[in-house]
Order: sequence, then structure tokens, then C-alpha cells
Amino acid sequence: MTDQYPIFPSLLAFDFSRLAEQVRALDAAGAAGFHFDLMDGHFVPNLTFGPLLLAALRPVTQKPLWAHLMVYHPEDYLAPLRDAGASRVYIHPESTPHIHRALSLARERGLEAGVALNPGTPLDALRPVLEIASGVLMMSVNPGFGGQHFIPATVGRVEALRTLTKRLGVSVSIECDGGVNAQTIGPLAAAGMTGAVVGTALFGGKDPAVTLRALARAAR
Repeated sequence: MTDQYPIFPSLLAFDFSRLAEQVRALDAAGAAGFHFDLMDGHFVPNLTFGPLLLAALRPVTQKPLWAHLMVYHPEDYLAPLRDAGASRVYIHPESTPHIHRALSLARERGLEAGVALNPGTPLDALRPVLEIASGVLMMSVNPGFGGQHFIPATVGRVEALRTLTKRLGVSVSIECDGGVNAQTIGPLAAAGMTGAVVGTALFGGKDPAVTLRALARAAR
């Protein structure tokens, strides 16, 4: 981990023919860790990779590997992801009627338990689980596909969440995922975001490593 602003490149935006190469380059540029979007084609209308890809990349970097579970029955993925090398999982309360149990099970499996929240889900859904959560992944797009436009109301939601955590006396990280770029990362950080998941914006220029460092400066 470096002392620059925590940015977690999203594997969904990578060139899959150059995954290891791009992970190494962004690791060297100061990425705080790497973000894996696991989608089952049911909870969201897309299908991506599973624990095997994470396991294949685990030897490439020593940085944390965080898995965002956009799946139904998230409990089924916890042990395989831990064994593959994940250190944190984000679970959606919209994906299971038993979010407290799912997060507790993640902790029992030796994982950091994060909770992810869709743009249309009220912040009150987080209240019952903030005390056992390591972090909150605030979705700033509707989940399922990369390259979507940022939802401006996310800035206010981040600020409200930070206020809520202070009032409840809990300490959680707040990451945002979706449409984070040079224009949105500063306002989000000022509102209380503590780390950013960045995908498409990293690969819009010639050198993702240069872009990552520029985004970290913009957040500061």
C-alpha cells in the first residue's frame, strides 16, 4: 500500500489478453489493490469471471484482491474466493434476505466483510450491518456493465453515509464504483469517499499507470 489516494483498478475494464502485464504495471504505479466483479447473469444482466481468475492473478501482485459479488446466493462463493486469495468481499443486501448472516459468514471464513449498495437502495438498509462491515461499496452506476455514466446523486449519498457512520460511532471505509474519473473523484473524496474503484477511466489514455497517478492527485 502506498501513501497516495487508494485506487482499486477494476479488472472488468482490463484487456483480458494482457491481464498479468497490466496488473503488474498498475501495481508498480501505486494501485492500492485490485477489484474483481463477479456476476452471475441473474442478479445483474451480465456474466463475468469467478474465483479461478482471481487465483491465477494472486501470484502476480501482493496487493489486496477485493471481490464484488453481484450474485444470488453469495454465501456459496465465500470459501472459494478465500481459497483463491481474496481478502475482502462486498455483498449486496439486495441479493439475499440474510445479509447479516452472509456478512457474518464472510468474517468466519477469514474475509473482510464489505457491503455493496445499489443506487436505488436507501442508506437505511446499511444500518443493521454497519457494525460488522469493514467497508461499504457505494454503487455510482446501476451494476452489471462497465463504462456507464456516473449518477450525480452519489456524492450526496456518500456524504450522508459518512454522517451516518459518525453518528453511529462506526468506522468503515467507503469506496465508490462506477463512472469514477478525473471529474468525479474529487467531489466524491471531499464528500467522504476513502477509496475509488476505477475501470474505464484508467484506459482512456495511452498509459493507465500515468492516468492512475493523475486520478490520485485529483482525489487529493
